[in-house]
Amino acid sequence: MSAVNMETRDLTKVERIGDHSHIQGLGLDEMLQPLDVSQGMVGQKRARRAAGVILKMVEEGKIAGRAVLIAGQPGTGKTAIALGMAQALGSDRPFTAIAASEIFSLEMSKTEALTQAFRRSIGVRIKEETEIIEGEVVEIQIDRAAATGQKSGKVHLKTAHLEAVYELGEKMIDALSREKVSAGDIISIDKPTGKITRLGRSYTRSQDYQVQGPKVKFVKCPEGELQRRKEVVHMVSLHEIDVINSRAQGFLALFSGDTGEIKAEVREQINQKVAEWRQEGKGEVVPGVLFIDEVHMLDIECFSFLNRALESPMAPLVIMATNRGVTRIRGTKYESAHGIPVDLLDRLLIISTTPYSPEDLGKIIQLRANEEDVELTAPAQQLLIHIAQEASLRYAIHLITTASLVAMKRNASHIDVPDIKRVYDLFVDVKRSSEFLNAHQQEYMFSEESNTEMVDAKK
Repeated sequence: MSAVNMETRDLTKVERIGDHSHIQGLGLDEMLQPLDVSQGMVGQKRARRAAGVILKMVEEGKIAGRAVLIAGQPGTGKTAIALGMAQALGSDRPFTAIAASEIFSLEMSKTEALTQAFRRSIGVRIKEETEIIEGEVVEIQIDRAAATGQKSGKVHLKTAHLEAVYELGEKMIDALSREKVSAGDIISIDKPTGKITRLGRSYTRSQDYQVQGPKVKFVKCPEGELQRRKEVVHMVSLHEIDVINSRAQGFLALFSGDTGEIKAEVREQINQKVAEWRQEGKGEVVPGVLFIDEVHMLDIECFSFLNRALESPMAPLVIMATNRGVTRIRGTKYESAHGIPVDLLDRLLIISTTPYSPEDLGKIIQLRANEEDVELTAPAQQLLIHIAQEASLRYAIHLITTASLVAMKRNASHIDVPDIKRVYDLFVDVKRSSEFLNAHQQEYMFSEESNTEMVDAKK
């Protein structure tokens, strides 16, 4: 019998690699000084430090209803800085990222789309007290009636100081079975809902088995009373509350995606309710961050809405990004810096980005190679740096993946210069594509030159 070679892969480790999947933060130290290479960030030290100062103010709750504009040439790390800020904020603060062109493709008005984006970026931390039973399971007894088949039982729980036995109904028995609870487990039971959570295995049972699975978690046996009140914190966005209260299906509308336009009256009632929660100490408003990429694609109506929305006391921090210089404001015949009206520009804190140096380009290319799990030879890395300077950084990064496929085809473990030259010939950059079009423009349909010749011929 011939041996069969089988390859096994851990599917949990298979992930898609995006353009900014290597970004983990802004790469700053405790004094907000940018490090050379940290958390996936390279270069742009002034811009990263400025973003860090703004981030610090957001964390301390000292800035809200402000807007920041990250402006620079294409491929200078504007989106990377915005995503680095999102990573540094963590999951406690809402972060919403949209492209300006999305506003015009939704089946709702432009102002409604922006309003929903704003309210998705404002969180509400709701606090409530619930009564729980928490302890170590000593014994579980389950009985089944011979005549009816109905299940009943008891669970014996203990803490470091107390013990108690609780009666179990069918639903609680089924819940214990689903959680695979056994003697020695630490469990928590939410009394109002009956939800059972398996917290882990008691330290006193750590010697029961010689071999433990990697997912076994040992926790300390609770102390004090078995029953106690516990504060539970829920984080939701204002938009989620809007949808739940404006649709007949309530919470399920969030999953169906059918949000539609929400009436202003509903939002006013929710704002009043949130204000009551704040006064009673039951809730806390957490302004987050709204990131609008390619902000020059917005029109004059959207800019007017942003001007008014930023004056709201609950407005989030708005970060915008653009790669345009002096250009026309969409919806008007006037030009302005970055295609943004002057009155809105006056409200913005502007962070500028500059082109990367050859040293920084080399570090970024090496970071991307590590992220894509490929190895570059030194000459190949130098060639990619040269291509990034002559064409663009994005184009050079795209060549890494394609060149790795060419290297795999020849059973090589490293990407070398011939691999990059091969894919460089196969895939053209914008500069070479433009040169080709200019040289062969007459061979294409509806070209400007051919249209001009036809008009001259008719005359």
